[in-house]
Amino acid sequence: MMRLRNIRNLALGLALLAVVSLISFRIGQGNKISLVGESNGVNGTLMDQVKTKLKGSFLEKDNMDEKTMGYGAIQGMVAALGDPYTVFLPPEDNKSTNEDLAGEFGGVGISLGYKDKTLAVVSPVAKSPAEKAGIRTGDLILKITDKEKNIDKDTTGIALDEAVSLIRGKVGTEVTLKMYREGKPDTYDVVLKRDNIVVPSIEIEWKMVNGKNVAWIKLYKFSEQLFTQWPKIVDEIKNRSTDKNYGGIVLDLRNNPGGYLQASVLIASDFVKDGVIVKQQSSGGSVETYEVDKSRGKLLDDKLVILVNGGSASASEILAGALKDYNRGKLIGEKTFGKGTVQQPEDFSDGSGLHVTVAKWLLPNGANIHKVGITPDVEVKSSDDLKKDLQLDKAIEELLK
Repeated sequence: MMRLRNIRNLALGLALLAVVSLISFRIGQGNKISLVGESNGVNGTLMDQVKTKLKGSFLEKDNMDEKTMGYGAIQGMVAALGDPYTVFLPPEDNKSTNEDLAGEFGGVGISLGYKDKTLAVVSPVAKSPAEKAGIRTGDLILKITDKEKNIDKDTTGIALDEAVSLIRGKVGTEVTLKMYREGKPDTYDVVLKRDNIVVPSIEIEWKMVNGKNVAWIKLYKFSEQLFTQWPKIVDEIKNRSTDKNYGGIVLDLRNNPGGYLQASVLIASDFVKDGVIVKQQSSGGSVETYEVDKSRGKLLDDKLVILVNGGSASASEILAGALKDYNRGKLIGEKTFGKGTVQQPEDFSDGSGLHVTVAKWLLPNGANIHKVGITPDVEVKSSDDLKKDLQLDKAIEELLK
């Protein structure tokens, strides 16, 4: 399964922000965890009373472990904030999140997020087991079952990193997902065989339509490689745009789960002459502004249409939103996912980790797209027939008007 670090920590070079919680925690010697209450929160005395009651009354006392209970208390504290993207990870879970899985583990090709706090598919990866099995953006994942790993886990309240860890595994092994899709009367199971998932960052395909040559740019994710790949794509377009048959650009952001914030600014800077692309507002109220890189601007006069759908999230929404705000091109397709917050990961000395929402994004017009998404200018639903691409057809039609 593709890693979600790029979804959760979308901006390089973010300033480290202080994390303020209702209850602070420290890890002492011997792996003993102490919970320290603040004067305005649940005090330590109540915590001690609960612990004493458990020690005296709990039936299975052999299962009581101070370390595990301490981690559980911290997880509960963080979960009480009500933000599914802010999570505390005990050492084993945090290690699983950070480990390099190249060549040893595989996945099914799903980018994950939440819909109304329920685990949901942000987008399936092109040509992955998930896409081949018909999994779509917006499908809900209610249960994860893996007999080989002895996993039978309901996803209610599950952290994103835990879900990733449960779904990924050795290449060739199977995982079963209990799914729900809006419009279907019942839940259903999908059995997926894990594979090595390789996701390209960007591809360009030229399509001749009505005598016009259209550049169809498929932008799959905002990866680090995009900083070198995008300028090459731009140069290819500039070389071919001198042809009288050149029709313009379809920028396809469908099922793009996001990535590096700066990569979205880089691409926007070739289409927008000047101005703000996105603002990042921190929990303390400070605002960091990302403006057009005026050294770019190589595609300012090219006709442009942008394709989006429910799998277009975070950095792809920033790019689409900025282009829409500046009236640079029409948005065609379906409403975007609505992921407009930034998560900052921090690792602790015992191996545990905290991912905390530290900021939100604001589009040039001041709007925050979190849980709202961006509505396209022209709405076109996707076809159930995978051989037909009604959205792309409409985008090219609009481009060549």
